[in-house]
Amino acid sequence: MGRTRTRRGKMTGLLVALIGLVAGVVSGLFGVGGAVVIVPALVLLAKLPQHVANGTSLASLLLPVGLLGALEYYRRGQINIAYAAIIAVGLFVGAFLGARLAGGMSDITLRRTFGGFLLLVAGKLLFS
Repeated sequence: MGRTRTRRGKMTGLLVALIGLVAGVVSGLFGVGGAVVIVPALVLLAKLPQHVANGTSLASLLLPVGLLGALEYYRRGQINIAYAAIIAVGLFVGAFLGARLAGGMSDITLRRTFGGFLLLVAGKLLFS
């Protein structure tokens, strides 16, 4: 229960490991959540439905998300602990609310919403 199998294709362990490795490097390098890499990779490369990609991404990020990267930034004195704690509370509540919202969307609407979000962020970073 709680596991979803997809008929759209099977991922190899190597592909999944590579997605995780790339997401980890991007997270550590740019300080972004791994979902920016994981979700598009699961949809485009592994052919998972958007909802399954989102759920898989959240499940994979539960424990390891940023732990070693954060320790390295902490070692260098490059973390604002108070801000991190406040953001973590928002993430805790926000992830639940976002999952509830996503559950009410069609797969294509969710995919387009995610793509639009990525475009907005990219545009802001490139042009400001």
